[in-house]
Amino acid sequence: MSAHPRHLALLLLLGCVVCAQQSSQTALTIEQAVSRAGQFPSITAAQEQVNAAAAGIRLARTSYLPSVNAMGQVNRATRNNVFGLLLPQTVIPNMSGPVLGANNTTTVWGSAAGVLVSWEPFDFGRRRALVRSAEAAQNRSAFSAERTRFEIQTSTAAAFLTLLASEQTVRVAQASIDRAQIIIQSVKALVDAKLRPGADLSRADTELDAAMTELMQAQQARDVAKTAVAEFTGADTRTFRASPGHLLERLPEAQVNTLADLSANPAAKEQAAVIAELKSKLDVLQHTYRPTFDLQAAAYGRGSGALTNGQTLDGAGGLAPNYFNLGVGFTVTFPLLNLPSIRAQEAQAAALERSAAATYKQVLADLQAQSKAAQSTIDQARQIAAETPKEVEDARTGFAQANAQYRAGLATIVALAEAERLLAQAEIDDSLAKLAVWRAWLQLQTAQGDISSFLKEASR
Repeated sequence: MSAHPRHLALLLLLGCVVCAQQSSQTALTIEQAVSRAGQFPSITAAQEQVNAAAAGIRLARTSYLPSVNAMGQVNRATRNNVFGLLLPQTVIPNMSGPVLGANNTTTVWGSAAGVLVSWEPFDFGRRRALVRSAEAAQNRSAFSAERTRFEIQTSTAAAFLTLLASEQTVRVAQASIDRAQIIIQSVKALVDAKLRPGADLSRADTELDAAMTELMQAQQARDVAKTAVAEFTGADTRTFRASPGHLLERLPEAQVNTLADLSANPAAKEQAAVIAELKSKLDVLQHTYRPTFDLQAAAYGRGSGALTNGQTLDGAGGLAPNYFNLGVGFTVTFPLLNLPSIRAQEAQAAALERSAAATYKQVLADLQAQSKAAQSTIDQARQIAAETPKEVEDARTGFAQANAQYRAGLATIVALAEAERLLAQAEIDDSLAKLAVWRAWLQLQTAQGDISSFLKEASR
């Protein structure tokens, strides 16, 4: 197959694929893409973290409630008790009753059942500090979820602009192929008429091959960008196409707000919430070295098949409680030697709080730098966008002149190919110039923490 039929077959194949895809795809605007990004799995995961923190608040509040413990027990055992000390341990069971002075292997039934109610009437603010710490953890989780949602939305908007830019590159690459085909037809006519050497036709074929390679590379970049948008929106790349709206036709008209409060950025708010959470944890530690007061009430019954005179009850005697008691008491517990440990924990918590405060300052500094860089980029991008139409016009004039000079035998095929490349580059610059302004404005609003104005202006 010769070069020209081969080029034609490849172009027809690419065209059929593009037409088949576009016929079954629905349009997706940038506002719709950002809205659909709200269903991204990481946002759901962050929201579940908020729900878990909310449950932590409810858990902390349960410390105000009294505790009620009930137990029941049945045993069959010997009754040989002795005098003497037994250090606290968890292996040998406790035994009550008189010392019989015998070592009898007879077993009897034993039983016990009881209820113990304990309540802490006051705690010097410890439980309130625990609740505030849980509330601070929930606030931090909520701001973390907000920051995650904002990052996903801004990343989706940026990916959408990248997709539009790649599609413009594909369009320009296709235009370059169209011009290269026209050049081949012109050169072939001159070569057939013996007015130009055959090497010119080979050079024109080479330029067409290069243009087709650039088209395929541009299509590859477009497919990658489309995959990124599909990842954020949960859409299938085969079912949607990017709808640019007026993003390629005009520049944003809204005024740039250079006085925005950067502390309102979700990343800054999250870090501020981290500081508040660490402060609340330090407050809990400062309320820890306090005595604990417990008001307690108990009711219990015990049964035993053993009598104090050494005799035993027959049958099921002792299988059910047959002696009962009631009691009310007040217990004070104070961890005397816990102070060094608590002081070390307080020092650790204070250091973490200072670290978080320094990180907060760094976050604000980074946002300030991003904001200033975006403002400078907007100004430069607007100047470039104002210049690129003239660049395209000059490049088209240069290409037309080079084409005419080549036909007249006053220019070489190299000069004509260079003029075509300059025109292609000018068209790329012009097609991306307006998108560069929109992208810079998105970067500015990302630093400021609110892209609603960007989306509103982009959807006009």
